[in-house]
Amino acid sequence: MHMLYDSDTFAVVHLLATASPDEVALPGDSAAQSAGSAHPPMPRHGFEIVDKRSGKEVYLDGSWAEMFQQQIHAWQQNTPTQEEVEDTLEGYATLAQTPVVVH
Repeated sequence: MHMLYDSDTFAVVHLLATASPDEVALPGDSAAQSAGSAHPPMPRHGFEIVDKRSGKEVYLDGSWAEMFQQQIHAWQQNTPTQEEVEDTLEGYATLAQTPVVVH
């Protein structure tokens, strides 16, 4: 997990799929462990965008994560202003439906 952005209004975290197949297997799942040919899950990564004003978050994975990754690469090429970053995150924040819960 890598914090990419943190301001008074937004936080963006990049969640990386780094679990090995052994870590993914459930304890007691002897069939999967003994098979040896079980396919490991496809590595996935995603981005969590938290709108601090509303207390809601959205998790982007799959094609949404790929699009957001392209946006990050564009920002690396042409350094945006904080206002430009916040405007982009505002667009994604409209998708946020999940309340942030601290556990």
